[in-house]
Amino acid sequence: MRIDIVSLFPEFVDQCSAFGVVGRARERGLLSIHGWNPRDYAEGNYRKVDDRTFGGGPGMVMLVEPLRRCLADMRAADGQRPHLVYLSPQGRRLDQARVRELAAMPRLALLCGRYEGVDERLVQAEVDEEISIGDYVLSGGELAAAVIVDAVGRLQEGALNDAGSAAQDSFEDGLLDCPHYSHPVEHPYGTVPEVLRSGNHAAIARWRRQQALVRTWLRRPDLLEGRELSRADRALLDEGLAALQAGGGKDPTSP
Repeated sequence: MRIDIVSLFPEFVDQCSAFGVVGRARERGLLSIHGWNPRDYAEGNYRKVDDRTFGGGPGMVMLVEPLRRCLADMRAADGQRPHLVYLSPQGRRLDQARVRELAAMPRLALLCGRYEGVDERLVQAEVDEEISIGDYVLSGGELAAAVIVDAVGRLQEGALNDAGSAAQDSFEDGLLDCPHYSHPVEHPYGTVPEVLRSGNHAAIARWRRQQALVRTWLRRPDLLEGRELSRADRALLDEGLAALQAGGGKDPTSP
């Protein structure tokens, strides 16, 4: 997969994706990152890429022409037209389902705004999709772009040493992940649940599913709204909530 980053600071996203799973994906040739700086396409001695907003008010807006020329060269750099995403608070909120769709694309381009954002005319003419990573404001789109690069990069086939790891992540099936434990078994902070030490794979799978259901119900009930649980999942959830209530009603894995 190829990802093009259009930003005044493309090296920031490049550095953020140089480590861990995504860095390994790049080393293995599964993912390539290419940076494009609109300032290289600006005219004049000062390479101006922004100007005051019409209608008054604080802040500056990124200009159409440097971005237009930059995007034209970016698209011409490869034979396949990329899907261009503008990282914007006005965009669709990113979720794991959309991450999977983006990860399946052979080429993706991420446009990072700065200041008050990008001139709306360029957004309307050039952008395929606007995406937000959350209901808060950042100084620019670079951090959001780094999030998307990480999220889609780790889903490239061969990026994870264990191919099953991604399938067990939070949100992959619409639920939060279950709790995880490692050595030692006994610790002043608590004991690893006995079922995880039993070697009974069916019991372990049942426990993990129940924990995921209960944790989602407690922490992100919005994920269950409108979702039709199977009879087995409903029974697991009811049983888990009853056990929780009997134990005092507090999520035992909550911080």
